[in-house]
Amino acid sequence: MVQHYLPFEQDIEEAERELQELELSVPGHPTAAPREVQKLRDRLHKALAETYGRLTPWQKTLVARHPDRPQSPDYLRDMCEEFMELHGDRSFGEDPSIVGGFARLGSHKVLVLGHSKGKSTKERVHRNFGMSQPEGYRKALRLFRMAERFRKPIVTLVDTPGAYPGIEAEERGQAEAIAHNIRDMFLLKVPIVTAIIGEGGSGGALAIAVADRLIMLEHSVYSVISPEACVAILWKNGENPQRAAEELRLTAQDLLRLGVTNQILTEPTGGAHRDPTRMARELKAAIVTHLDALAGLDPDLLVQQRLEKFRQMGHVPGMGRS
Repeated sequence: MVQHYLPFEQDIEEAERELQELELSVPGHPTAAPREVQKLRDRLHKALAETYGRLTPWQKTLVARHPDRPQSPDYLRDMCEEFMELHGDRSFGEDPSIVGGFARLGSHKVLVLGHSKGKSTKERVHRNFGMSQPEGYRKALRLFRMAERFRKPIVTLVDTPGAYPGIEAEERGQAEAIAHNIRDMFLLKVPIVTAIIGEGGSGGALAIAVADRLIMLEHSVYSVISPEACVAILWKNGENPQRAAEELRLTAQDLLRLGVTNQILTEPTGGAHRDPTRMARELKAAIVTHLDALAGLDPDLLVQQRLEKFRQMGHVPGMGRS
């Protein structure tokens, strides 16, 4: 049973608690009440399927932020073999909100890197809730350049509300660090595959997401700004993030239609947090498939195609470009 429930999951929580109570009432006798147990399991599955089959964009945003949702370290553990973490930006220090290093992913030796929000209160504070500072982006760029030098593909996992907005981050060149990452990722002569595993927020996400192939999990979101910040800026209040989530077109389904993402991975019924092992297995298979397709491409052609991919985003047929 999951540890946290979202506001729209009342029926799910009720069915799950009743099922747990019934199972605990017959310890050591799993067949003592088979009909009742199966009836509750069917009720739970129906509640999950119905609820998660009609999520609104705002509800998907809440699922993408779910505290039990698997994070980059979970996927690194379940997907990668021989992972060797690397630290520091060689300029200021270490940023634990970004975890990266070299690993083996199937038959591919890759540089893999992703955001980490943390799970316990102590870890969340340590990882700054997944909001990276300049040294995090500079560490990422250092590892990207290392991967290019060794001719290894790059895999990134995005899950951040955005870059850290504190004064100290601005003093250390936050905007410049993000801009350098975006610019240099366009020019890296190795394949890049990115997966949005949770929340893809603003430049903090894009700084590690300029990729040849972009995968989004079914209930992940990717946007230039969070719904709450959008409401505060456009409508001068924080009362209707639901409307902002709809207007932003931030769901995986919206972004597939807009040509931003290349693939949507179906999550287990009820979200990735209900079966992290299965989600990791399917994400690994998708990443490996894209790496196989990109392997052997001429490096200059790879860069050219990446640039053209991003140029095509937002282009409306029949309209000129400024």
